[in-house]
Amino acid sequence: MKEVMAVIRMNKINQTKDVLVNAGFPAFTGMKAVGRGVRAVDFEVLQAISDDPKLNPDVLSSISQGPRLIPKRVISLVVPDELVPDVVDIITKENQTGTPGDGKIFVLPVEEVYRIRTKQSGSEAIDEMTGHQET
Repeated sequence: MKEVMAVIRMNKINQTKDVLVNAGFPAFTGMKAVGRGVRAVDFEVLQAISDDPKLNPDVLSSISQGPRLIPKRVISLVVPDELVPDVVDIITKENQTGTPGDGKIFVLPVEEVYRIRTKQSGSEAIDEMTGHQET
């Protein structure tokens, strides 16, 4: 089993969620995050868009002076080893714009999984491994 953890743009979360669900990966966790890559942020562009009345004010307030952090979203899901390439491909296709800030995907080993409700463990606790999708 592997955990696929993707850091993506804020505006891509709903599209990514829909594509994962439609591809048969309904079980995942989404989180708000802030972070930065190695490239500098173009703050002139950010200032220009700050005048947009549709812009969420939380976006610019989370970008402070100094090493500035950009709002992102993190999606995490645990899948069998053989499904990792499919998940990575789905997330990449949905989030690749060709510009800096598209995000990163990390694949991590998972030693054990437990489902709290049923006390199942290992592959039985992972929906994608059993073909069972909880509601």
